[in-house]
This record gives sequence, C-alpha cells and structure tokens, in this order.
Amino acid sequence: MTDDRSGRRLAAALSPGPGGTQVALATVVAVALALAVSSVLVATTGGSPVKAITALYDGSLASRSAISSTLLYAAPLLLVAVGTCVCVRAGVFNLGQEGQVLIGALAGAFIGLRLALPGPALLVLALVAAALAGGAWAGISSLMHRVRGVNIVVSTLLMTFLAQQLVAYAVNTPWLLQETRRGGATVSPQSNPLPENGLLGSFGEYPSLQINGGLLLALAAAVVIALLIARSRWGFRLTMLGLNPRAARHAGVRVGALSGTALAVSGAFAGVAGAVLLTSPVGTNRLQGGISNNIGWDGLLVALVARNRPLMAIPVALLFGVLRSGGGFLASTGVPHFLVDVVKSLLVLAFVVPPVLTEALRRRRESRGTGADADAAAPKAKEAVAS
Repeated sequence: MTDDRSGRRLAAALSPGPGGTQVALATVVAVALALAVSSVLVATTGGSPVKAITALYDGSLASRSAISSTLLYAAPLLLVAVGTCVCVRAGVFNLGQEGQVLIGALAGAFIGLRLALPGPALLVLALVAAALAGGAWAGISSLMHRVRGVNIVVSTLLMTFLAQQLVAYAVNTPWLLQETRRGGATVSPQSNPLPENGLLGSFGEYPSLQINGGLLLALAAAVVIALLIARSRWGFRLTMLGLNPRAARHAGVRVGALSGTALAVSGAFAGVAGAVLLTSPVGTNRLQGGISNNIGWDGLLVALVARNRPLMAIPVALLFGVLRSGGGFLASTGVPHFLVDVVKSLLVLAFVVPPVLTEALRRRRESRGTGADADAAAPKAKEAVAS
C-alpha cells in the first residue's frame, strides 16, 4: 500500500522508542516555549496573560460545575483519540474523524427519534447504530482504496465535506429529521430533541460534580483498546503491520483486511463520539449541522500528542477539555476566542515535534557512524588484498 507510506512514517515516528530521556527534555523545553509564545500573543492582542490563565482556570477547574463541563468535553475527545490510535498503529492515517462524528450523530438521532423503544434499549441501540454508521463511513474509504487505489488520507478528509452536506440535508428536510412545525412557528435546521430514555445519564446533580456516562464509556474503551494492543494477537498483528507491512504479509497477516478493519474501528469510535455529543448534556440533545464542533479534529490532535497510546490519551483529552471548557471565559478578558485554537496548535507542535526531531537526529548519527566505519575499513581491506 504505497500511498499509505506517509501514515506509516508518522506512526513510526510517534511510536515509543529509544531516547526517552532526550525526548522528555526536548518536550519540556518545547512546551515552555509554546506557553511563552502564547503569553506574547495574548499580550499583543491587548489582553493580560495572567487574566487569560485565570479565566481558563475559572471556566474549567475552579468549581465543581466547571470540572463537570471539562469532563463532558473530554469524553468525545477521548473516544475519537482511541479510535485514531488503532488505525495509526496499523499505519493507516485517518483524517475524516470530523465527518465520522457527524455521521454517528446522524445515525443516533435517526434511531432515537424514529424508534419507540422502552427503557435504556433506545440509548443502547442509538449508540450501536452510531458505531456502525461511523465504521461504515470510514470503510467506504478503505473500499475505494482496495478497488480503485484512492489515497486513504485524501478520501477520508474529503468524505468529511460530504458528511456535512448529508447532515445539513437531514435537518432541513421535513420528512427526514427536521423539527416538527407547531402551528405557525418557524422551524430551525435541527431535529426534535431526543426522548429522555435516549439520553446518557450522569452521576451527581448540578451544582455538584457530574460524571456523565459518556466519560465512563470513553475510559472503558481506552483501557480495553490498550489491553488489546498490548496483550492480544490482534494487537501484535496491528503493530507489526504498522511497522513493516511486508514482514507482516510474510508472517501470514492479511494486510488489506487488517488495515481496513483498523480504519473501520477508528470510524466506529468517532461515530460513538458523535452519539455521545448528541445524548449528553454537552449539547442540546438535537441533531444540528454544527454538532461536531471540531471534536473530530481535536480528537485527532489528542491522539498525536499521546503518541498513539490509548492510556496516555486520557490526560491529554482532559487537557484539551480544559481548553475547550475554559475557552469561553476568555471573552471576559478581552482576548479573542480563536487564540484558544492557537494555543492548542502550539501545544500539539510542542508534543509532536520533539520525538520526530529526536528520531531524525538519531538516524542521521547512525548513518554517519556507518559511513565512518566503512571509510575506516576501506584501507584495511586494500592492505589485505595487496598482501
């Protein structure tokens, strides 16, 4: 699969390897530089870095309700990241999580509003439908690659725009999912709210700490996938495929089937993330065109920062949840909200670039050492031939 080489190179560069101390030190320096640059940017926009940090803290960690909001955002981010860890481990780079989140929310809304099921059966079926829809949507890209050789990175990215149009069509079509017109009221491009038994429950009540069921689902998924990758035959084959597909093929691994499965699993987790957005208090419990709210993109960044390790993705998802939850409070300090995205980008670079540079420098030193050994051995070889 020659057109997936970029994904495999990225997977290899971000996978755990030697030189951990050097990577850790370089990461600390890079994070410090990212925070310093962020402070300068805040100051240049007329804001106060101290007030900006205080606002982020107040909106994300200062109270139990703020922590509850952070945890709500962390759940879908973690689900997307866990799925991304699976496909990148296999050397397949999925860029369509945002669209897969939308398709999962669309499927969950359709099931939740069209089926009248009692008790928690409706919620369970909506989550299953979201997973199947997200996995099938990602599977289309795998099928296009197998049949027509379409690049997976490109196709998954472009499928996102198609997903946006499908959701927009669904919420603007009365016979599909547009909200019901009542009297002469104006209808909006959104669905009706899901019934109560189609929503995820929470432990605790406002203003106390609330832990939504979506977070528990995401944590369980991270633990299970981490164990499967580390302890199962499937995980071993997945890692082998990502590191060396030719060796995996010689070892009896069905490369096409396994890479397609990894991509579908990634889409399934993104689909479940869309259903969590739909059924948890983080949204309005209605399908809307902007329901994904860049969760797919940020979940991909979480996986990159975590270096494709599901358990490491847990604290990283919490960090991104802090930035999302506290970002709304920045407006009170006069700082533009888009600076939150700039800070996230700088942090991603701070965590991703050091291991890549360290690996590149290590390979360069090894190549120089090999060349020097060859130069030193050449005169001895000539003397041996002459004698």
